[in-house]
Amino acid sequence: MMEMRSVILYLALALAGCADMTHDQQRTPSGGPTGVKDPGVRGGSAGAGGPLPGLTKAELAFFQAGRETFLEAEAVKDGLGPRFNLDSCAGCHAQPATGGSSPSVNPQVAAATANGAANIVPSFIMLNGPVREARFKFKADGTRDGGVHNLYTIAGRKDAPGCVLTQPDFKREAARQNVIFRIPTPVFGAGLIEEISDETILASLRAEQPGRRTMGIAGRPNRRGPGRVNTSSNDGSVTRFGWKAQNKSLLVFAGEAYNVEQGVTNELFQTERDETRTCLFTATPEDHTKFDAATATSAVSDLTKFAIFMKFLAPPEPAPETPSSARGRAVFTEIGCALCHTPSLMTGRSSSAALSEKPVRLFSDLLLHRMGPRLADDIPQGVAEGDEFRTAPLWGLGKRIFFLHDGRTTDLVEAIEAHASGWFRRSEANAVIARFDALGNDRKQDLLNFLRGL
Repeated sequence: MMEMRSVILYLALALAGCADMTHDQQRTPSGGPTGVKDPGVRGGSAGAGGPLPGLTKAELAFFQAGRETFLEAEAVKDGLGPRFNLDSCAGCHAQPATGGSSPSVNPQVAAATANGAANIVPSFIMLNGPVREARFKFKADGTRDGGVHNLYTIAGRKDAPGCVLTQPDFKREAARQNVIFRIPTPVFGAGLIEEISDETILASLRAEQPGRRTMGIAGRPNRRGPGRVNTSSNDGSVTRFGWKAQNKSLLVFAGEAYNVEQGVTNELFQTERDETRTCLFTATPEDHTKFDAATATSAVSDLTKFAIFMKFLAPPEPAPETPSSARGRAVFTEIGCALCHTPSLMTGRSSSAALSEKPVRLFSDLLLHRMGPRLADDIPQGVAEGDEFRTAPLWGLGKRIFFLHDGRTTDLVEAIEAHASGWFRRSEANAVIARFDALGNDRKQDLLNFLRGL
């Protein structure tokens, strides 16, 4: 019944000239005949990268130690490789400050040949493009893959004598249309997101169901459970980090990234992803607790420091409201954006006062939604299917350069329009985008100004 109502609504809007039938073809870019324009990356101070207010002296010390470790570039002696995408956390999470998203200059280009390495930069990695990881949808035998295939190897580096490894054949896989991309998700305010209870997420879903049903929007949580690819845990709790909400906690999020993106084994992910013997130079886990350390902050593993840094990282600060952005906020709710991009949720009781019972103005319901064939990457993760993605938090959007899970555009209007696609395997955002298309240019511009103020 919900599907039928959605189809009827979409047909009515389409017949009224408000939307095309599929949205699968490229929409009018911003600044074109529509007369609306993405204001672009907001200038001024970063408004992000600092600690949460209210941290204790000890918590602040761990935050600072975590930030220092987050900024470090790894060498082979530290565990880099044998395969990797980049050599530091901060290289990926840099815009507009440490903890953010892809910077304007992609550090992966220089990493290809750093310290004597002889890697070839894949065609989808560009100096002015986003930091990317590559996943293959299927293996050569036709079975599911979905895993990250690292861009580079340590072969040829001065600190990896005797290592011989070849890069994946990205050109061949691209010709087979078998490669998809992911860009880094910002981690500002991640500790607040971690402290939102499962019940709060599910209660928000229940409360919005009437409005969602009218617009053809469903939404469901990703969960941990037996047989799921995101974890072997059986607790059934709601996961929330990553493009498909595939990771439960910041500790898992950090541990997986350290191993997958940099190749560093750790106390959560202890196995090398490539066990070519001539390319292994350190014992595992390469990152571990230092039991003989002189201080508490130096005793904990890098993995734990990453998680603590993200836990206590403050959310991004929005720009001061203007008359236009205030009107845009109203438009955001009126056309249905807020049905998925929930403006605010609350944390539960936390053992850290800085995180306990706080508003989280993230503009996300942390749920999975079907986005149709235009955005589908055909990668299942947890219960998330190939066209399902977590509602991306919008806080900090004003400072982002690249949009969508693969960084395909820097244009906010194009990113909005890409939310609509499909007919029988439709996007849940179709009716919302039809309403957006029906707006006058002034109201569209107010909405864009509001989003760039977040």
